[in-house]
Amino acid sequence: MWRSTSISPDSPEFAANRTAMLTAVEDLRALEKRTADKSEQRQERFAARGQITPRERLGRLLDPGMAFLRLHSLAGYLQDTDDPDTSLPGATFLMGIGFVSGVRCMVVVDDSGINAGALSPMSLQAILSAQDIALRQKLPFVHLVESAGANLMNYRVEDWALGGGVFRNLARLSAAGLPTIAVLHGPSTAGGAYMPGLSDYVIGVKKNGMAALAGAALVNAATGEVAKDANLGGAEMHATTSGLVEYLAEDDVHAIALARRVISRLDWNKDLQMPDIRSFDTPRYDTDEIAGVVPADWTTPYDARELVARLVDGSDFDEFKSGFGAATLCIQAQIHGHTVGIIANNGPIDPAGANKATHFIQACDQAGTPLVFLNNTTGYMVGTAYEQTGMIKHGSKMIQAVSNARVPKITLYCGASFGAGNYGMCGIAYQPDFLFSWPTSRSGVMGGVQAAKTMSLVARAGAARKGVELDEARIAKQEAAIENLFDAQSSPFFTSGKVLDHGVIDPRESRKVIAFCLDTVAEARRRNLNPNSFGVARM
Repeated sequence: MWRSTSISPDSPEFAANRTAMLTAVEDLRALEKRTADKSEQRQERFAARGQITPRERLGRLLDPGMAFLRLHSLAGYLQDTDDPDTSLPGATFLMGIGFVSGVRCMVVVDDSGINAGALSPMSLQAILSAQDIALRQKLPFVHLVESAGANLMNYRVEDWALGGGVFRNLARLSAAGLPTIAVLHGPSTAGGAYMPGLSDYVIGVKKNGMAALAGAALVNAATGEVAKDANLGGAEMHATTSGLVEYLAEDDVHAIALARRVISRLDWNKDLQMPDIRSFDTPRYDTDEIAGVVPADWTTPYDARELVARLVDGSDFDEFKSGFGAATLCIQAQIHGHTVGIIANNGPIDPAGANKATHFIQACDQAGTPLVFLNNTTGYMVGTAYEQTGMIKHGSKMIQAVSNARVPKITLYCGASFGAGNYGMCGIAYQPDFLFSWPTSRSGVMGGVQAAKTMSLVARAGAARKGVELDEARIAKQEAAIENLFDAQSSPFFTSGKVLDHGVIDPRESRKVIAFCLDTVAEARRRNLNPNSFGVARM
């Protein structure tokens, strides 16, 4: 049982940690704001078409005052350009999990204020991720559609080939018994026409909504026909002639109101049997203190118990095998009334720690207890003694346990998450239900300094074998280049831009985010669906 903190909020170390952490959070918010400001610059253009902006659409769709978990807000960062001062994160989407007419839904909004909603290099990965979460967590899928589609000037054949997975997933969601709802605010052409085509319910906005396999320009180029977009795919035509649109809306506001009514008519929660979560205590230690407890520099050690004490109910927890494999913490606690098993790191994972974690994961799986992984490790221990003790096989057992555990898994990158330690601590390849990064975290095969020194040692050994003298200036230049290469790619802003997590969060919101995720996975585990073979097909 946790006794008391050793952290002093008045200490210089706490103040330095907090300043560095909050600076990183400010950088995160500035990136998100950059995209929002750019999109809102088109507000007059939206108004001229009788529309509201994408962020207004999202705000009207969601239930007021209810939680919304934003996902992939940095998707695409540094993938559209390598200039950090101009790159626009978000992959032209606003997406996340929120409540619509009391129903927990996956919501995707095309950010048509950015390049008319044309897909960015990482758009495909972001929407596939959202669909995967919706399928695993049994969430209705709501898409507010207005997109120029693929940017033909930046055509990549792999995007076309793999993009079909978006439509496959819509079919899978419907077949699984999960309603899919599309609101056609603007154009959705070419492959994008299958967004409404493969949705169970389609709401089209008069004059602006359009879905067509080819717009007027492409039809003319391909066939010579001179056609009008309204006749090819206007919402009015689809509502009266093709049958693609079920509900015709007067404008954006009316369309969103109709979407909310469609979802309310599903009576989605009628059979949901959720247990009464017992009342819980807030942590005795303020979650706001997390910003000062955890160093922003991942090379500076800290006691992960101090973080856990600011995440769990009442700051009350018990350690499993506290004296064995002491650098790997296995903790039993509750978060917002949900019983959880927490695995955290106070350093590299040694054979004893890997064995302890394996036992703990299996015990949690047996009890049906969700697992929370708080990553701060440089990996599994290396060296002659550890190899001879069986580090490979013991680390492999931990990886096996993580891979096959059937309980919900939630991962936070809080500090370092390097090497195979990332695998054992349920990194992105191990398909955690949710994975979020802190803005000060780092992940990769190893740190830049370690990679640079490794390659220098290899070069020196090679030179010694050949009996040649090394150019020290060249070695120094190589080390600097390798260090920069690794460190640039270990940044959470860069990895989140690559959609290697579900988003970057303010560390002080970690308890709230974990609790929302626990509520989501608990609801999914108790929801009974009515699947069929093919989903809802349009007649």
